[in-house]
Amino acid sequence: MPSLTFTPPHWLYWAVLLLFPLVAQYMVMREKKRGISHGPSLGVAYLFLICSGFAGLHRFYLRSRLGYVFIPVFLAILFVNSQISDSREDVSRTRAAVESSHSAVTRAKNQNVADLSQVEAELARSEAEFKVAQEELAQRRRHSQWLAILMGLMLLGDAILLPRLTRRRREAERGAASTATTIPPIEFHEIGTGQDPARNLHTRVTDAVEWVNIKVGEFVAYWAVIAVFAYFYEVIARYAFNSPTNWVHESMFLMFGMQYMLCGAYAYYEDQHVRVDVLYTRFSVRGKALADIVTSLFFFIFTITLMWTAWRFASDAVSMNEHSFTEWGVQYWPVKLAMPIGAALIVLQGAVKLIKDILIVTRGA
Repeated sequence: MPSLTFTPPHWLYWAVLLLFPLVAQYMVMREKKRGISHGPSLGVAYLFLICSGFAGLHRFYLRSRLGYVFIPVFLAILFVNSQISDSREDVSRTRAAVESSHSAVTRAKNQNVADLSQVEAELARSEAEFKVAQEELAQRRRHSQWLAILMGLMLLGDAILLPRLTRRRREAERGAASTATTIPPIEFHEIGTGQDPARNLHTRVTDAVEWVNIKVGEFVAYWAVIAVFAYFYEVIARYAFNSPTNWVHESMFLMFGMQYMLCGAYAYYEDQHVRVDVLYTRFSVRGKALADIVTSLFFFIFTITLMWTAWRFASDAVSMNEHSFTEWGVQYWPVKLAMPIGAALIVLQGAVKLIKDILIVTRGA
């Protein structure tokens, strides 16, 4: 198989983080408007073809048994690639032996050794082993290339046939759905613990702040889908192409670090943060609100301190245009800038929560 040397430029990484959630949200909204559709989707079928067509998953998605044809070809590619790795080690080992033998012959000549036959015989044997190892490596690479060509032709053929195959499968499932019984609607339950007394209290100001936190939380939530594609690429590049990346792990843990900070306010809005509720659950609505008002002092001490220190930390990174020390060298300042932004959103959400709790205590809302 050919080697994969793709490394995304920095602008592409940041563009994906900005644009992918927008595209994903648009697709989700479009599917919600369409309602539940019968049969497979052509877009999903092509997604399976691009990401896992080598295993025939696009065929399995369309319930076609021809997907099993891809599996032995892919297993053969993995087997040949493992042999290529072994052959590379043999080539390296025999090359080192040849160089060592050359050095031994040179030393023997410099020292005027009378009998050079033994040293020269060792050199000839090392060169023969090196030549055999090179031939085995070239042969196994040819096998891998032919298997890659076969897999490419199979995928190209299915890429052309996929619209017709999807249409056939959709028509078959639509006909089966017309005779099937009605599926009951899915019931959705509220997110959170249900302990927050101010969860369903609304004012114009609090709703505006919560709308921002909800949108930010939903936006960064789609980043988790990017990780699926990125780590999938890493596995395929490493084990199918013998080309491990130097950027997937770093890009993903930076992305999840930003997600952790930016979605904190959304988690607070949804009442998803851990609380010690041994006594809290026994309080009345006003009792819970009063307890939250008292404990909010500690909340604001921590979050405001976090926001202030994070801003100083991020401002230094921005002023220095800080980059990663790894080979990829991605910018660090956007990652660190997410820290004070996330902390500020948590502070705003805490202020909204405090306003609601005060309204409950004072008005009995």
